[in-house]
Amino acid sequence: MAAHGARSAEWDAVLAGLAARVRRTRPGVTAKLAFLELSDPPLERVLAEVAGPVVVVPLLLAGGYHVHIDLPEVVARVRPDAVVAGPLGPHPLLTSVLARRLAAAGLRSGDAVILGAAGSSDPAALAAVRAAARLLSVRLARPVTAAFASTGEPGIDRALATIRTGPAPRTAVASYLLAPGLFHTRLVESGAEVVSAPLGVDDDLAALVWHRHDEALQAAGQVSGQGSGQGSRRSSRTMASAASGRDGSESAPVKIS
Repeated sequence: MAAHGARSAEWDAVLAGLAARVRRTRPGVTAKLAFLELSDPPLERVLAEVAGPVVVVPLLLAGGYHVHIDLPEVVARVRPDAVVAGPLGPHPLLTSVLARRLAAAGLRSGDAVILGAAGSSDPAALAAVRAAARLLSVRLARPVTAAFASTGEPGIDRALATIRTGPAPRTAVASYLLAPGLFHTRLVESGAEVVSAPLGVDDDLAALVWHRHDEALQAAGQVSGQGSGQGSRRSSRTMASAASGRDGSESAPVKIS
């Protein structure tokens, strides 16, 4: 599991909890957590230490620099035999987690809803977030606006201002982030009446990690059974590109915020 990394003990603890939940889902498989930057252990070290076939699942919600360039380059340099899966989103399992987090935060039937994501300079990554917003809209049976805490339009403040010209008495922001940190703080401080907790540690999120794992193996032409750790003869860059294409997020790679 390859996550971004953060300078936050709380963020690290949430990712460690998610990794533990993933391990409990398939106890017969070795499942390690590594990071692309900031947090420890680094992906490069973990890949060098792990013996046998490897599947790398990005714990990232959309494509961008880390999915298309950063992660595949590390894997190609250290473990070119490894298979790299696609990013986690969009997917109905994420929609289920978002709906539960909103319900726990006190979502009401008349509330307007924003899906609040980090943001990216990659148009395809922004499109993937908007696809996740459409899935949530269907689940909640109301419009959902995708908005961004950093790069991307509309920004969270602009989206709130637009919604407040309408009839909704309150606005609820669904946090489309894995863990607390800078971007979630921006959502909380946006002035929205309701902001849900990040996706965090959840059985559906753990199931999605294994789904991306199995999907990558199948795309590589492998037969993946419960607890399979089969690798692929395809290069990590080829697999990352193929997986991104399936999710509709393939584009010219530029850095994700």
